[in-house]
Amino acid sequence: MLMRTDPFRELDRFAQQVLGTAARPAVMPMDAWRDGEEFVIEFDLPGIDADSLDIDIERNVVTVRAERPAVDPDREMLAAERSRGVFSRQLVLGENLDTDKIEASYTEGVLRLRIPVAEKAKPRKITVGRGNGRQAIDDHAAPREVINA
Repeated sequence: MLMRTDPFRELDRFAQQVLGTAARPAVMPMDAWRDGEEFVIEFDLPGIDADSLDIDIERNVVTVRAERPAVDPDREMLAAERSRGVFSRQLVLGENLDTDKIEASYTEGVLRLRIPVAEKAKPRKITVGRGNGRQAIDDHAAPREVINA
């Protein structure tokens, strides 16, 4: 059996997966960082109508979808380099985030998600009792959690 090989076919396939095509755009670029007691995630979505944005949360997976409509077929395009179609990105969030309190805003082509750290995941101090397993109560001290050693 004779097989024809194309050394660039795999390279083309890889480039389409990474960079996308006009029919299937690449993923939306994002930045993410922690800002105190919340995580902030920003997606670049220039030229996207805010009404086309769709954000779903299922368990700890956030899915962001946006759509840039196709070019009007009556328009004579001189250049068409911007990706069109549906963009989608999924993020798996850690269990330490409060997905019930996610806030989203879209300004100047940037979608921003603010995800607070869950109360149960916030750092806290624990005081260890000494002696007979009881700790004297100091009326002037802030409330503390006590672990008997």
